Amino acid sequence: MTSETTSTTRSSKTTAEADGRDTVAVAASQVRGALQGVSQQVPQVARASRGAIDDLYRMIDTSSDERVTAGVTLSLGLAIGMLLGGANRLLIALSLIPVAITGFVMADRRGTGSSRTSRSGSAAS
Repeated sequence: MTSETTSTTRSSKTTAEADGRDTVAVAASQVRGALQGVSQQVPQVARASRGAIDDLYRMIDTSSDERVTAGVTLSLGLAIGMLLGGANRLLIALSLIPVAITGFVMADRRGTGSSRTSRSGSAAS
C-alpha cells in the first residue's frame, strides 16, 4: 500500500512540475513578444517626443515673461505636490521637464537681453 501511494505522489509531482514548466515557457514567450512589440515602437515614440519638446520650447520662447513665470510656478507646484504625495520618481522628473525648458529659454533671453512683456489695458502713445 505504501508503494502505491509513493508512486502516485511521484507521478503527480512530475505532472505538476511539467505543467509548471509549460506555464513558465508560455509566460516567457508572451513577455518576449511584448518586448519585441515595444522595441519596434521606441523610434516612433522618440521622434514624437522630440517634436513635442521642440514645439513646447518654441511656445515658451514666444510667450511673455508673465506667462513663462506662471508656467514655471504651475509646473514646479505640480512637481512638489507629486513629491509630497508620494508619486513615482519618474513622474516627478517628467513634471519638471517644462521647468528645465523654461530655464533654458530664460537663460537665452538674459543672454540676448530681449524681454517679452505683455501690455494689457494700456495704450502706448
